[in-house]
Amino acid sequence: MSAASVRTPLAGCAVKQLRYVVHIGLDAFYTFLADDGWAIASHIALSALMALFPFLIVITSLAGFLGSKELADQAAALLLQTWPTQVADALSGEIHDVLTTTRGDALTVGLVLAIYFASNGVESLRVGLNRAYGVAEARRWYWLRLESIGYTLIAAVVSLALSFLIVLGPLIIAAARRHFPLMIETNAHMLNVARYGIAVLALIVALFILHVWLPAGRRTLAQILPGIVFTIAASLISGMVFGQYLARFANNYVTTYAGLASVVIALVFLYFIAAIFVYGGELNAAIIKSRQAERAPSHPGLSPAPAD
Repeated sequence: MSAASVRTPLAGCAVKQLRYVVHIGLDAFYTFLADDGWAIASHIALSALMALFPFLIVITSLAGFLGSKELADQAAALLLQTWPTQVADALSGEIHDVLTTTRGDALTVGLVLAIYFASNGVESLRVGLNRAYGVAEARRWYWLRLESIGYTLIAAVVSLALSFLIVLGPLIIAAARRHFPLMIETNAHMLNVARYGIAVLALIVALFILHVWLPAGRRTLAQILPGIVFTIAASLISGMVFGQYLARFANNYVTTYAGLASVVIALVFLYFIAAIFVYGGELNAAIIKSRQAERAPSHPGLSPAPAD
């Protein structure tokens, strides 16, 4: 058998796979448009931005209850670790004001309202995923709200726990350097790598939780994996591209929106990330639909018997 005869089936298989990927991608995109994906992404972006500061208030209150405001600072830094530097810097002043304000409203109406408003971000993600997967929500609205509040509190506690690891980082690195001096680099470099790695890992776990349990219905891990991989890769690429764009044209936002420039920059970034998130759900739905069509029995030669 010649090399050309072996290469031909492989090339045909590659072309077939490429056509399948293009077909799935276009199907997901057209469904994204039909499901008002851009409008849903706008809703998610605005809800996420409005939920960000109440969420930081919740973290600050919990950190103050635990007796360490440094954990709140680390949690905020961890939350913005995967954001472009220009976007994070644009919000740094407002976030600093939230984190440094002394709050005694733990377990009061103020904290309860902050938790409620922070859970709106989770609800917007639920709407986007339900629309993407084409499922109708049959659960009671109050159970859904309680679930969103639970996710918000879990996210706050996990953020503080991960931040605690960052706080302990210098001690861990110093102890490791005493035993392995040639293998451990500087504290700053190691902490930056660890903080970024923890942020990405937390993002991956959060996406799995959102796709599995947040929308109506149930899907397997294999069914939601393609959309999650796309969301992570596209979000990181989008962050880098948007960061490069801001590095060159950030003054356009300042001259156009004046004092609102930082808010608009964050909102535009969240809008792109939300669109990627919704498209990831549409991509999963398109793959699920394609696989179901392949498994469906087809008998083109048979026709139904005429009725008597």
